Amino acid sequence: MENRWFKGCGTALFTPFSQDGGIDYEAFGACVDRQVEAGIDFLVPLGTTGETPCLSDAEKVEVLRVARAHAAGRPVIVGVGTNSVGGTLANLRLLEEADAFLVVVPYYNKPPQRGIYGYFKAVASETDKPVILYNVPGRTGSNIEAATTLALAADVPNIVAIKEASGNFAQCEAILQGGFSLLSGNDGDTQDLMIAGADGVISVASNVCPREMARFVHLMQDGDFPAAAELGKRLQPLFEALFVEPNPIPGKAAMARLGLMENKLRLPLVPATADTEILLDDVLHQLARP
Repeated sequence: MENRWFKGCGTALFTPFSQDGGIDYEAFGACVDRQVEAGIDFLVPLGTTGETPCLSDAEKVEVLRVARAHAAGRPVIVGVGTNSVGGTLANLRLLEEADAFLVVVPYYNKPPQRGIYGYFKAVASETDKPVILYNVPGRTGSNIEAATTLALAADVPNIVAIKEASGNFAQCEAILQGGFSLLSGNDGDTQDLMIAGADGVISVASNVCPREMARFVHLMQDGDFPAAAELGKRLQPLFEALFVEPNPIPGKAAMARLGLMENKLRLPLVPATADTEILLDDVLHQLARP
């Protein structure tokens, strides 16, 4: 199955919480509207950025419902990955209304490559919808090697792309040279990876500045790398600031400063430090300048 839909700039959406700790679905819908209006190509709720490990099944279903209601035809990919086949398939069935599934490399178990291969093959065989692999060793403790990714691409028709957040450019280049669709999982790597042939990014920064991120990626899709590089220089301080503490801590602080959601997280995540707040104020001020 070819990766036809999931190209360009997608947003790994934050999940807004209200002061009482519940999900603020109204704010979430407004944030999705803002993404659509800014020209974002696809939406990714219920990833790690959305604090999904801290959401109930009922909340996940409602987040997907709201995302689809506000997506205006944009594809909606949902994160369903856990560290067991049974847990991942339970999420897949729970969220079957999604257009595609983002499945992270199993965390904590530290499986060998043949176990990673078997896991993804078992999951993808249970759906006809597209599956996107997600490699983020910094969070999972496991890396999916290029050879394993390419074997899955060759053997499993509905595995259509990989979100790569390893920061391992040699590995990413091997995947691209193997002819498989790759999406950057790190905002700061997007330019280099797209120059090398990546199809786009699943972005955290586009929560904060969707119009600028969409333009940044679309310039590269159009081959205007000089203009993209100029815009990338302006965005780089934001890319860095959003990860001075674990994602989505700085991002939610930035969104609160923009009046888009409360600066609320669920434990074990906590609000940003005062130093991070000061940094974000400066970065947002600089971005707002013409």
